[in-house]
Amino acid sequence: MLRYIAKRLLHMIPMLILISIVSFAIIQLPPGSYLHTKMAELRASGDQISMDQIEALRIHYSLDQPAHIQYINWIKGIITEGNFGFSFEWNRPVKHLIWERLALSLVVSVSSLLLSWVVAFPIAIYSALKKHTFADYFLTFVGFLGLSTPNFMLALILMYVSSVYFGFSVGGLFSPAYLMAPWSLAKVIDLLKHLWVPMVVIGTSGTAGLIRVLRNNLLDELGKPYVVAARSKGIGIARLTFKYPVRIALIPFISTVGWQLPQMISGEAVTATVLSLPTAAPLLLGALRSQDMYLAGSFLLLLSSLTMIGTLISDILLVLVDPRIRYE
Repeated sequence: MLRYIAKRLLHMIPMLILISIVSFAIIQLPPGSYLHTKMAELRASGDQISMDQIEALRIHYSLDQPAHIQYINWIKGIITEGNFGFSFEWNRPVKHLIWERLALSLVVSVSSLLLSWVVAFPIAIYSALKKHTFADYFLTFVGFLGLSTPNFMLALILMYVSSVYFGFSVGGLFSPAYLMAPWSLAKVIDLLKHLWVPMVVIGTSGTAGLIRVLRNNLLDELGKPYVVAARSKGIGIARLTFKYPVRIALIPFISTVGWQLPQMISGEAVTATVLSLPTAAPLLLGALRSQDMYLAGSFLLLLSSLTMIGTLISDILLVLVDPRIRYE
């Protein structure tokens, strides 16, 4: 297993180089550049721009160099200094922007994921063990209802109800008094007071989907001959279910860790925009719109790296969950 992990880590190096090239090339594909977007904004505001100003801006943003030179300088800064470049739109180093938003994105995503698991696992197991009963049908109806409701619609409904009937806003992660304040215990408590809203909104569809998939997988396992034989020998249903069928039913979820990690960063962009969450997804969306190439390219490189790391983690966890799987 250690040899397999070392081999996978070595394979990641050329893959990351290739991904960085593709990511930077994708950012360069749309016509124009951030400079064109900036010029359009200045003209829209009524400012007159001379050719000298345009050339000065081009040199300031290092857009006077060929694309391959820009890429080499960008990747050299990442490897040697951990410098991901400079954000044109925010006028700040990319690494500072990413790490600020990344922490809040992980808090929101991990809390929503934990909520989904805590709620979905017992419901799915109970529904599978009590199949074709009123409780199973009711939970199935609730699951389909949650799965079919878009997150942004639930966010809008929650914002409307809280504003009209309770008189307070549920947008954002902080109160106005703590928005720009340094981190303290009071700010953490304020964050926890606002965190339940994105947890419920983002976790709803994940919980509903998890219930449906886990219930169906568990029903397939409970009907297999080894379960029937074990039940005939007097093994209790609770002990048997958690020892084997649940572990096998979890394999599809473990195998999707590869895309769950990057989804924690870039997922739910629409919901984050509706709720005004200061997370990474709206920042990435804004960078793509304004063609802020270093910020957008760094995000794409980060998401690709998380995909490879998540895939490796899922392969390792599959061996622990299912002893039939071996990597030789």
